[in-house]
Amino acid sequence: MLKISDLAKTLFKEYCAGVITASVKNSAFDEGLWCEIDTLTEEIRKKYSVADIKLLPTIHATRNAYKIAGKDPNRYRPSAEALMRRLINGNELYKISTLVDLINLVSLKTGYSIGGFDKDKIVGTPTLGVGEEDEKFEGIGRGLLNIAGLPVYRDEVGGIGTPTSDEVRTSISPETKNILVIINGYSGLEGLQEAIDYTVDLLKKYAEATSVTSAIYPANI
Repeated sequence: MLKISDLAKTLFKEYCAGVITASVKNSAFDEGLWCEIDTLTEEIRKKYSVADIKLLPTIHATRNAYKIAGKDPNRYRPSAEALMRRLINGNELYKISTLVDLINLVSLKTGYSIGGFDKDKIVGTPTLGVGEEDEKFEGIGRGLLNIAGLPVYRDEVGGIGTPTSDEVRTSISPETKNILVIINGYSGLEGLQEAIDYTVDLLKKYAEATSVTSAIYPANI
């Protein structure tokens, strides 16, 4: 289901991935899910300032991974950090689809940057590496993204996801029937199983998930 390149093992020594696959039913909007998102939004706004966010262990570790690989995390923020900053600055989250909104909820709850992919669009086994100069990557809602120095998962065609943005080619759509979720744990094992369990519960509750599998991939595989 997943591979870690030798380079990634060397650079990201604490990295562990929580991996989930499931058959799902996507929808445009789920009121119950958004009640959970709205509740968490208020909690985050009361609890944190913008300065606090980068100190959260999962976000701090992801930012350090960027620095180790050669990327400035203040210019290319991990998605969990960007989501939290957006809320604290008084903005609302975009309503995309139930599956995407659900992944954003987990990211906000845990601080993990999470890749959500249409599993049927992936060719071969995703492998974690580091982005290279002039490597083509079209970030969702971002256009062409300079991923040089970013941790990146690639399949046999090219990049599919970084902690900053996923790629359009393998993105979740209204027609997605099978999902792959990668929870990027640059801070190690602590808290990762809880994040997996939380994600699986949400997928079953709001996306009618069946045939669910989950696993943790430590850095020494």
